[in-house]
Amino acid sequence: MEAVRLIETGRRALADSRGALEVMAEAWQAQALARAVGSRLALGGPMELRGEARALGEIGSGCSALDHPRMLSGGARAVQLSGIADVREALAGLALLLGEAGIALVGVACDTGEDGLYWQCIEAMDAADESLDRVHGMLRRLAERERERDGPYGGIRGPAPSAAGP
Repeated sequence: MEAVRLIETGRRALADSRGALEVMAEAWQAQALARAVGSRLALGGPMELRGEARALGEIGSGCSALDHPRMLSGGARAVQLSGIADVREALAGLALLLGEAGIALVGVACDTGEDGLYWQCIEAMDAADESLDRVHGMLRRLAERERERDGPYGGIRGPAPSAAGP
């Protein structure tokens, strides 16, 4: 499935999740998708994004919360990632997903009285926050590349001619 569609599926699933365990599972689904997008961009994305993308692909790997029974039973949605048609759109959507996951995790952490779940939320929030920083870094690099390509006057090369003439 194309990245933007997969991200939208994740956003809907997160919004529809009820209860702490569902929110946790969807937050880790979001993290798995961020790693998959990062790995894909590190291999074949724009050159200026590959360093940040590689780092994104490694965030949260080996994390114990990914062994959550809810994650293991349904599998990671990220394995369905087939491609990234529009890098900017995918990164913007991923930023929204990670931000929403972080907010949902704060709610779970504040509402739980269980020590173990609280610390899993903290670990998940850290991973989402770090991933979001990487995604924002890649979006900044894309914006810089466009500014350099378009020049100081946007898409127009040189100043616009005066309406009054030369």
